[in-house]
Amino acid sequence: MSQVRPQVVLLFVLSACTPPEADVDPCTLDTAPADCVAPTLDPSHYVTQSLAYFDTMDYDAVDPVPPQYSELVARWEWPPWLLLTGYTREKLEAADTLLTLYPSVVPERDCRFFDTNPFGRCRVVFEYDAHDGKPCPIYEEFSFNEAGEITFIEAWSDLPGMLPAPADDPWAEGKTTRLATRIPGLGTPSGEHVPLDSEAMLVAAAADPDVEAFRVRADDWLDMWLADLDAAGDDYWDRGCGWAE
Repeated sequence: MSQVRPQVVLLFVLSACTPPEADVDPCTLDTAPADCVAPTLDPSHYVTQSLAYFDTMDYDAVDPVPPQYSELVARWEWPPWLLLTGYTREKLEAADTLLTLYPSVVPERDCRFFDTNPFGRCRVVFEYDAHDGKPCPIYEEFSFNEAGEITFIEAWSDLPGMLPAPADDPWAEGKTTRLATRIPGLGTPSGEHVPLDSEAMLVAAAADPDVEAFRVRADDWLDMWLADLDAAGDDYWDRGCGWAE
């Protein structure tokens, strides 16, 4: 009977005791989450870009300068709003233009810089002409890539029970339900998510229904958004803005 050499046995034991990729930093992978990005510009840049986004929806804004979007920028608005409401730079810039057909002002804005992505976080109040100027409070976050472009916009009604963090964490600095840090790829230097049909995206989507919803909607976001808008109900704005009695 042949004998197994001691060197082979030792190699087998060592390999069995060392978990593969146990020490791999997730921020070095192409699936890195958004909070892997470190700020590369002055804090004022992130605040200015966040404010510029609201200028696109404020007809009182003087000489507004459009925000800098990444190519695959996405806007996700949590219920009762309609989830993926904008996707890609081209389509989001077009949507910004169409917002002039639904006039509003954003007179109250508190935008702040945070050194963990999302670097821009804002509490604002919209007032829509179509709703007699009633205030609609929104909490919104902006994730950026290393070039300082906005990669992901995430919004919630600024109302009890609808925010991503507890009431004692008004700027969502602790544990949150935000989606930006769950979509693979937003933490790479370009801030672009991995391809929608890639293995990494499919694995993340299988483990997280919100990522799956993003993946499915990104493939046909406009038609799905329009269908959801049609089905939203007469109390859609009341629920989202806190006007319901």
